[in-house]
Parts: sequence; C-alpha cells; structure tokens
Amino acid sequence: MLQPDVSMDASTPSADSPTLSARLFVALQYLLPQHFLSRQVHRLTRSRVKPVKNVLIGAFMRHFHPDMSDAADPEPRDYPSFNAFFTRSLRPGSRPCDPDPLVLASPVDGTVSQVGRLDGLRMLQAKGHDYSIAALLGSASGWAERFAGGSFATLYLAPYNYHRIHMPAAATLRGAWFVPGKLFSVNAVTAAAVPGLFARNERVVCAFEEGPLAFALALVGALFVGSIATVWHGDVTPCSPRRAAELPVDTGRAPARLDRGAELGRFNMGSTVILLLPPDTAEWLPTLQPGSAVRVGQTLARLRSP
Repeated sequence: MLQPDVSMDASTPSADSPTLSARLFVALQYLLPQHFLSRQVHRLTRSRVKPVKNVLIGAFMRHFHPDMSDAADPEPRDYPSFNAFFTRSLRPGSRPCDPDPLVLASPVDGTVSQVGRLDGLRMLQAKGHDYSIAALLGSASGWAERFAGGSFATLYLAPYNYHRIHMPAAATLRGAWFVPGKLFSVNAVTAAAVPGLFARNERVVCAFEEGPLAFALALVGALFVGSIATVWHGDVTPCSPRRAAELPVDTGRAPARLDRGAELGRFNMGSTVILLLPPDTAEWLPTLQPGSAVRVGQTLARLRSP
C-alpha cells in the first residue's frame, strides 16, 4: 500500500546502480493509473470500520515500526482511522525550536535528499538530474525569479516519519497554489530515474514573507499520497478537475501569519517538502548533508541579519 522505504540519499547503491527490481518498479509507475489508485487508498485509509482500520494500523506498525513515544496518543489502535493514526499530532513541547530569531528550523521530520545552492533557476534532484524551479512552482514565475541563485533543501518523509508540516520561520502567507501532475513515488530509486520528478508530480506551493525574508515550501504529492492539506485550505487534493488553481487564504481557518514551528499543513500519507530561499538569505549548517535525518524545529540554517 505504501511506497518502499528507501533513503533519499542519491549516493546510495540503490540509486547509483539500480537493480532489475528497481528498474521494473520505476517502469511500472508509468503504466499504473496513479490517481485512481491513490483515490482508492485515500478512501481505504479513512475507513472507520474498526477491524479494517486496526488491520491497516497493525500491518503498518509491524512493517515500519514508527516511534509513538512522542505522539499525543501513543496507542496506535486508539485512532478512529488509519489516516488519523498516520497524521497523528505530537505531545506539546516534543519539537522545541531554538529561540534565536535568526535560526531557520526544519519544517518536517524526515531525511535530507539534497541541499545546497541553486544554479540560477535550476536545482539538483539526484545525481545526473536537475530541474527548473520555474517548472516546480508552476505558473507563479514571479516567485521563481526571486529565488534564482538562492538555496534549497529537499526533505523526504518516509512512511514511519511524523507527517505534519510546520513553519521554518515566522512569516505571512503571500500566495498559495495547486499545480496538477503525476503521482510517481518519490523514493531514491525513482528520483534517480525519472527526470524532473518533483516538477512532474502534483504539488501545493505556499510562498511566505516576513520583512526582508521570503521563502517557499513546495508540498509534493506521490504514489498513494494524493492528499495534501493546509491549515488555510483544508484538503486541497485529491480534487476534480485537476487543474492549476490559486488557493485563496481563508483566515477564518487560520491566520495568514504563523509563528515559527506552527503547523501549516500535512500529508495524508507521506512525501517530500522542498524549501526554497532567495540568494544571500541563509547559510545551511555544514553538518546538513544528503542522508542527514532532521526533525521539526531542528536548526537547518542561520539567517543573515537584515
């Protein structure tokens, strides 16, 4: 039901020298009815039929062994559906942020796929593959130019990770939009084999400003992960028809400005978040490398003083 748990470090043997099974896995994705299958998983994971949801949760626990010690409710079968379990909240205080206002915090629990500087409007996907941030951001070309020559971090959420997304810095939402696309898996094998993967998959982009600081978060969907929600819009995907759309900010649901560490959205399965920054904004910590594990609130970079 879930995509394979493969590290997003493109230097792993599975990414550099794909096996026959890995090549078949990628080839099969071109043939699968990706959106149809993701809609079926969407329905199944929301079932409140107790035997059904308990079987799903039990199978997940046995296969992925998620850490439930920091969950608000650590008992997996207490949740009314598999999706409620999968998108579980954390105990208050379990993901503290550095109080320094010049710290950029991780928006997710996950693994660094790639991190570094943009080559103009292009960014690294995996060894031998790069793609355009203009393609990633869709029709919002004005934002793409703001990030040209800046920096980026691609963060992969494995199935066992916590799946809510938080603010890396205090800021105001200035724009949000949906970009339709495919639903390929986003693991290391697929990232190494599918050109422009993150700009091909369905995604929701949120762009923020706070004084001189600007940043964007691209929430990228994936195979069986066709449901993305934000605190302003609720469930954005799956949607019909699947076409590019601006997403109005509903301040009745949540304020446009959120503090660092505040929840801004969630994946109703698991996927990838891409953080974009303009040039001369921040310096990534030298310890942050492909393959590094990160947690919500963990310091990723130092922001430059205004």
